[in-house]
Amino acid sequence: MAAAATQPARRRGAAGYSPRARFRQWWQARLPLTDTWQLGQRNIYILPTRAGLTFALTLLVMLLASINYQLNLGYALTFLLAGAALVSMHLTHGNLRGLTLHLRPPAPGFAGEPALLEVVITNPGRERHGLALRFEDRAAHGETVVWSDAPALGQGVTHVSLVPPGRGWHAVPPLVVETVFPFGLFRAWTVWRPASRVLAWPRPEAAPPPLPAGAARAGDERAARRSAGSELDGVRPWRRGDTMRQVVWKKVARSGELVSRETTGSSTRELWLDWQDAAAGDAESRLSRLAAWVLQADREGLTAGLRLPGRELPPAQGDAHRRAALDLLATW
Repeated sequence: MAAAATQPARRRGAAGYSPRARFRQWWQARLPLTDTWQLGQRNIYILPTRAGLTFALTLLVMLLASINYQLNLGYALTFLLAGAALVSMHLTHGNLRGLTLHLRPPAPGFAGEPALLEVVITNPGRERHGLALRFEDRAAHGETVVWSDAPALGQGVTHVSLVPPGRGWHAVPPLVVETVFPFGLFRAWTVWRPASRVLAWPRPEAAPPPLPAGAARAGDERAARRSAGSELDGVRPWRRGDTMRQVVWKKVARSGELVSRETTGSSTRELWLDWQDAAAGDAESRLSRLAAWVLQADREGLTAGLRLPGRELPPAQGDAHRRAALDLLATW
């Protein structure tokens, strides 16, 4: 039910009449989907840059002038510069050859906010300079280019951000790693199709209404009224799902045992964040309100469950429960 799934199809349909777009789709379909991409002779491409073509035209003019005026020094200079250009072509290609690119699993985030993609570049040889990372489709993802180096016999880490337009799963677009090192006469590049996907949570509503009323558990009404929801009854061993705010750090420092605060208020109030209570218009607006409520309940340390049509998440607390609730909202 993710709304973002139809947007790539629309973009492909709009650009499907372009021969360049059709060639790009055909070419990318031949590339495997993988999160680890090793660069070699079969997947590195190299062509002269605009500066390289200008340099070649200059060499041609120098050669014609040397032939016309019979300049021996002109011949020597022309062929010396041509040899340097050939060596630079070899160095540019070698600046990519042998590298291994690996995309770490992307962390989920909210729709409309940048999701950080972390690419690890493993270098088995000498130091590599002037490596550029960008998205292949500049029209859809912008002109941003991230530059980095790869240390000799080590690893370099570079980041590029992707902004998911809507909630749900989003495929990582094809990436390009390129270089013009050392002289800028040639451009060597590779196109990489990562297999990972980015999960985008619904964007929380900016000013949501108050949380729905919590239901007290049977037999605990008197204790809830007596404590008013905030009295400290004591401590108990830490349980999975407890938030960091519940940990009694002073006791942890003295005894080394991980314990949490036990409050009657937190143990008696149980919230259900229900689809029916989030009356906010269309489905996406309701999901945004529920996402805001999930974050608010987590900040207040409340035990909250989530009900959606056909799906339900039992009440719990903690970071794992918050993420599970947001994941459910994103994939519903």
